[in-house]
Amino acid sequence: MRDAVGSFVGWPSDLIFPDAETPTRPTHKVGKGISRRIESVASQKEVPGRKLKSAAKDIPTTSGTKSQIMMRLEKMVDESDIMHGAIRSIDFDEGVFGAAHFEIIAKEDMQQLFEHDELGIVVIYTYIWYMYVTLMRRTELCNRFNFIAASRINATLITKNPTSVKNDLVDRFMAAGDNTTPSLYFLPFNSGNGGHWVLVAMDLSRLIVYYLDSLSGDWSKYPSMKKTVDAAIIKFRSKKNYRNRKDITWVRVQCPQQNNSVDCGFFVLRFMRDIIALNRIDIPKMYFEEYKSYSRAHLNEMKDELCQFIVDQRII
Repeated sequence: MRDAVGSFVGWPSDLIFPDAETPTRPTHKVGKGISRRIESVASQKEVPGRKLKSAAKDIPTTSGTKSQIMMRLEKMVDESDIMHGAIRSIDFDEGVFGAAHFEIIAKEDMQQLFEHDELGIVVIYTYIWYMYVTLMRRTELCNRFNFIAASRINATLITKNPTSVKNDLVDRFMAAGDNTTPSLYFLPFNSGNGGHWVLVAMDLSRLIVYYLDSLSGDWSKYPSMKKTVDAAIIKFRSKKNYRNRKDITWVRVQCPQQNNSVDCGFFVLRFMRDIIALNRIDIPKMYFEEYKSYSRAHLNEMKDELCQFIVDQRII
């Protein structure tokens, strides 16, 4: 082989794949999207009843190229009727959002996964479902972490009908039990019309709300959101006859920051995954020592994780 160094070797064009780092144009769609995967560096002992590494299935991947599982899923999509406008319905377990829920996944969602584009609600939900099934279901984590459907609580709906959004939040709180022990409610919050994603994590027992934003700033950017969340927590505690021993405390977490215009949805999903993986109700103001920053490899791992889940669940 030494003698061949420097010579030209032809390579079939069908075996050449575009570099995954190629930037793509944001789509700015509210109802469409797809996500990526993470390999946690936390100890497997941190998650009761589950080993984090078992979720990853040791998917082969190469820096700068698409992984085998992504290429497999992309081929499945290319050969399906989805490429010609067909859609698939996804039925989520009732435990994911506290009630039965379904979404429609289409070609645009899959393309956002393959092209590393902005994430919409469908992909946010699908990765949440992945976390629920893989890390939480039939473990004590179901009593410690809860998800709120982002399609019912976002900036657009709050502007139109804040009272309805507040009541939806209260109903979600009521569905999960008495909330007298520390637990977190995860709300992926969208600024509206396919805009920026942030994570709001609520501890109802200690009256603490954590705010995680992959761009600089705090909840003052969304005053109506804060007002609605506070009102829902107070109304819930009133319905349960819990005394408000103190005011609600909002904590801005110094979390990892994105360096482009498309990664906010990926970061919000990663925030939730970190917290669940570490089994931590309290979020340090300076974030977790294990996850001070996110590399592109972390995001690619999450995409592979989701690709594997979509294949396993036979969504396509």
